[in-house]
Amino acid sequence: MYNLLVVEDENIIRRGIRALIDFGGLGIGGFYEAANGEEALKIMDAQPIDLILADINMPRMDGLEFCRLARERDPYVKIAILTAYDYLDYAIRAIKIGVDDYMLKPLSRNDIQTLLFHLVEKKKEADSFAAVRQAVDKITVDAGSEEHLDLRARISDIVEAHIADPSFPLSALAAELGYTISYLSTLFKKNFGENFRDHLLELRLERAKVLLLSTQMKNYEIAAAVGIDNPNYFSVCFRRRYHKTPRDFRTEAQRGKEI
Repeated sequence: MYNLLVVEDENIIRRGIRALIDFGGLGIGGFYEAANGEEALKIMDAQPIDLILADINMPRMDGLEFCRLARERDPYVKIAILTAYDYLDYAIRAIKIGVDDYMLKPLSRNDIQTLLFHLVEKKKEADSFAAVRQAVDKITVDAGSEEHLDLRARISDIVEAHIADPSFPLSALAAELGYTISYLSTLFKKNFGENFRDHLLELRLERAKVLLLSTQMKNYEIAAAVGIDNPNYFSVCFRRRYHKTPRDFRTEAQRGKEI
């Protein structure tokens, strides 16, 4: 079953979609809604989303910007734009940046049903392709240790290249490797002995130690350099991991050099 997110500032449209569409017949099990792009991104951070219907003309964040950020979070999510005729040019631009479909308002029940059907079919096709890719890769990895080590090295190289990017999620790594998120999550833990999030945080904190020892950068500068966009969260994580604050770590290290 797929999860659908409707991003639309008009409450009556959101209610209409929720009340009139045969979600069960389409294979949609979860329905989420947001009045603007910012709310929608928070939902995507908290819930796995497979399908998105989004308006273009919304307050606080327009539909094109939301679609771009949504695609960054999950390259496999399927997105359709809902727009008035006056914004048709924007819809065409959206198709060019990777949105899967669009439909002009006003919308009938049949319009939405048909649009969602097409999105679901595209999602099934994409998932099937990814499943085949995973099966082939699993056979290759299981065939010998050399391929296994090569895959681990590929993952490490990609993670290293994005270590300073605070918005680099598992979904982006999955997209670069051509895997689904669930399969890569299992594969990652098998290869590295921990989940992606913990491993990435460990790498960032180790990089932070190097910067504390080799530069005079301030805490907030180091946090940004290692991909942690909240300096307070950086300090909390550092203290939890090494049982001392970044400042104490630097001070103790400098005293050790002087002795």
